[in-house]
Amino acid sequence: MLKTVREQAAGLTKDQRNAFVAAYLGWAMDAFDYFLVVLVYSEIADDFHVSLTDMAFLTTATLMMRPVGALLFGLWADRIGRRTPLMVDVAFYSVIGFACAFAPNYTVLLVLRLLYGIGMGGEWGLGAALAMEKIPAERRGFWSGLLQSGYSLGYLLAAVAFFVIEPAFGWRGLFAFSLVPALVSLWVRARVEESEVWEKSVKLNRTPAYQVFKNPAVLRRFVYLVALMTAFNWMSHGTQDIYPTFVKKGLGLSPDTSIAIAVVYNIGAIIGGMVLGAYSERLGRRRTIMIAAAAGLVVVPFFVLSSTVGWLMLSSFLMQLCVQGAWGVIPAHLTEMSPDTIRGFYPGVTYQLGNLIAALNLPIQEALAERHGYPAAMAWTVTPALVLVIVLSAVGKEAKGIRFGGTGTQAPSTAAADPV
Repeated sequence: MLKTVREQAAGLTKDQRNAFVAAYLGWAMDAFDYFLVVLVYSEIADDFHVSLTDMAFLTTATLMMRPVGALLFGLWADRIGRRTPLMVDVAFYSVIGFACAFAPNYTVLLVLRLLYGIGMGGEWGLGAALAMEKIPAERRGFWSGLLQSGYSLGYLLAAVAFFVIEPAFGWRGLFAFSLVPALVSLWVRARVEESEVWEKSVKLNRTPAYQVFKNPAVLRRFVYLVALMTAFNWMSHGTQDIYPTFVKKGLGLSPDTSIAIAVVYNIGAIIGGMVLGAYSERLGRRRTIMIAAAAGLVVVPFFVLSSTVGWLMLSSFLMQLCVQGAWGVIPAHLTEMSPDTIRGFYPGVTYQLGNLIAALNLPIQEALAERHGYPAAMAWTVTPALVLVIVLSAVGKEAKGIRFGGTGTQAPSTAAADPV
């Protein structure tokens, strides 16, 4: 296992490392700000005198706007390159995240979270495209898993910030702090060179996105990937977003205990993403996803029924090892399934449209929890999502090892016989 990880982790050039670090930090800081709401939305609800179900809609609002950001920034990146749109995007969401600290009421905070969703939606697709276009094809698996684990690192940093900052400055202090790490990623991005794959694609083919979508294979694959990402996002948000509230409100444990558990399961998520991402080079993208989701199904009973701190830590650690292990394959999988000429647009929009469809997950879970309790709410939403991930992965295709830029393996944009 360690040999497989070491083999894929070694040997990047300075530019490849810089591009990866830029994408990784951007995604981590994006997730940091998103999960601040998840960790403190019960406290914000108390301050603004709104229900938990209303507060849960804040995360829905963010998820709903992510496709808009993916579309706008993705189309821009396919026209002028990856670097500038990425830097504008990170500056935009940094300012909006900082402004959340000064929201006077629920309505203003809701509007700010809608705007934040645009920035969050633009970040992942552009960062994944830039990083995966620079990483050698035979090493994408590990770096894909590590890149996606930035989401878990952001959650982990948010949990640590909650321990350190929230007791002294409250939830507003957490949002004010979110400006600082985002500026770090902006600084790194200024030192990243443009994607050579994009430059080559522009020279060879300036076909606009709407023309590319006239290829039936591209359109069918797009619809399939949106369905796959819907299942993935339901799986991910279903196991993460309500969990801190389940621990605090459902089990009556302290906020500090809830955050300690979050730290543990995010460590599991980071390990899962890196290890299973690396093994996807041997097992294939789809098979790795199916193995991870099937293992998650085994963990579900322990995940939803545990009530002591030790079992909560163990079951949530194992669940996120599986869930984020499956997610670790996604940056490589989606970019490999994307036509060269619209890789800035295609992965991000499929991902974020899946997010949009899954955006009602948290309000649905809160509504179910009010009637049937948190264990039932999680079991009834997570189990179908895991099953759907397995089924959709089984019937789909993959393009592991494809050489970006129109060389080597046949590009997805020309695979007309491929149904998805």
